[in-house]
Amino acid sequence: MNKISKISKSESGLDPNISGQGMDRRIDKKASPMKYLRMALAAAAVATLGYWLIQTLGQGRSLSVNSQRIVVSTVIEGTFEDFIPLRGRLQPRSTVYLDAIEGGRVEEILVEDGALVKKGDSIVRLSNTNMQLEVLSREAAVTEQLNNMRTIELQLEQNRLGHKRNLIEIEYQIVRLTRNVGRERELVEKNLISQADLDATEDELTYFHKRREITLESQATDARMQEQQLLQLRESNSQLQTSLAFAHKNLDDLNITAPLDGKLSGFNVEIGQSIDRGGRLGQVDDPVGYKLNVKIDEFYLGRVDLQQVAVMENNGTTYEIRISKIYPQVNNGQFEVDMLFFDEMPPNLRRGQTMQIQLTLGDASVARLIPNGAFYQETGGNWLFVVSPDGSEAIRRTVVLGRRNTDFIEVLDGLETGEEVITSPYSSYAGMDRLGLSED
Repeated sequence: MNKISKISKSESGLDPNISGQGMDRRIDKKASPMKYLRMALAAAAVATLGYWLIQTLGQGRSLSVNSQRIVVSTVIEGTFEDFIPLRGRLQPRSTVYLDAIEGGRVEEILVEDGALVKKGDSIVRLSNTNMQLEVLSREAAVTEQLNNMRTIELQLEQNRLGHKRNLIEIEYQIVRLTRNVGRERELVEKNLISQADLDATEDELTYFHKRREITLESQATDARMQEQQLLQLRESNSQLQTSLAFAHKNLDDLNITAPLDGKLSGFNVEIGQSIDRGGRLGQVDDPVGYKLNVKIDEFYLGRVDLQQVAVMENNGTTYEIRISKIYPQVNNGQFEVDMLFFDEMPPNLRRGQTMQIQLTLGDASVARLIPNGAFYQETGGNWLFVVSPDGSEAIRRTVVLGRRNTDFIEVLDGLETGEEVITSPYSSYAGMDRLGLSED
């Protein structure tokens, strides 16, 4: 055993008698405490980051806001006055525009702008050489047509008289020949004349009978044709007369007159100025009756109706007015209505004057209210930022808002009395879901 052991040791190449051979074995190093600390800190950071991400993604986008720069309002219970303030502009109740029916050159101005005119008063006189020549030409055509018609009527009458003379002559010959035939027959029986003479007289009588029939037929045909021709001539003459009347009317239209009693405005023409056909010369306004033209936000389009009542105050007196016309077209987010004074009008009104109006949309009622703020422009009344009870944050919440006036908005759902909401503009954080509120 010892021999085997010695051989094994020598074969292994290690001599225990040589110094240092016993120390060549692997010794494991001990881990440093700082390494464990760094690993622990990294794990804690990862865990914190993960928790923050979970919290952030779960709560939506957030933004820190200085609480001193926002307006916080409380949901209250109160009486909602359903009205909206409006501004109306005075306009004449009725306006008639003065347009040049026919163009021409200004020859004479008879009334100045701003003057009161009566219906039919001449305002301005125009001239149009081409139109005057056209009227003269039509008058000549009518005169010529009348002369032609009179000539044809004369010819027709002469033809009628000619047929009548022919018939008289034919009937005379028939009567005369009839008598001659009777006498000649007696003479033939007495052999005083020959049969040939009798036959000649009878043939002549037969000729006049046939001629009479043809003449009567020709007379009837001519009369029928003549009546038709005369009727056509009369219709043609009537059309010419109508055309001439229109031409005279167009000529009269060169003299512009007031269409109704009123005040002339927008009238700015000069002598010698050329006015195009259909050109606007001015207008005549009703000097007594006025209406108010009012622009209203399109939000109220479904709540405005005809005969709806509004009030207007002027010099300490309240006047009642009503909606008389609604223009459904929406321009720049607004639609227009016309309002008329219900009973009496304020004195000394002037065109273009503006008036403050309060339009009542419904009866007053008790409701939950929040102040009317600029937030409505961004949210449309569909959501709000609601402040938490501790005031540290504001969370976006879907709400249902109803009627609104200049001071308050009615809350239908989504808010309770006593809760606080942000009513200042949301333009800087309209896309956020949560606002962190701080004084920094």
